[in-house]
Amino acid sequence: MPLPTSLHRFLTDMEYPATRDDLLREAARDGLDTHDRALLQDLPEQTFDAAWHIRLTLARRTFAGTSTPSLANA
Repeated sequence: MPLPTSLHRFLTDMEYPATRDDLLREAARDGLDTHDRALLQDLPEQTFDAAWHIRLTLARRTFAGTSTPSLANA
């Protein structure tokens, strides 16, 4: 699953380490769109050390068929 350009840019500019809650807070502050925030919302509650760690987690969830962004929570 290729990441949307806006999410890729956001993850690249984010300071790490960052928790899922850090990512969600910064995404809301930066005005990231609803779909991108839903992808972040579905990340596990853990600390991520770098953007590649998040990309890998999203790819694994998509490959496993567990990526169903919960737009209601975004």
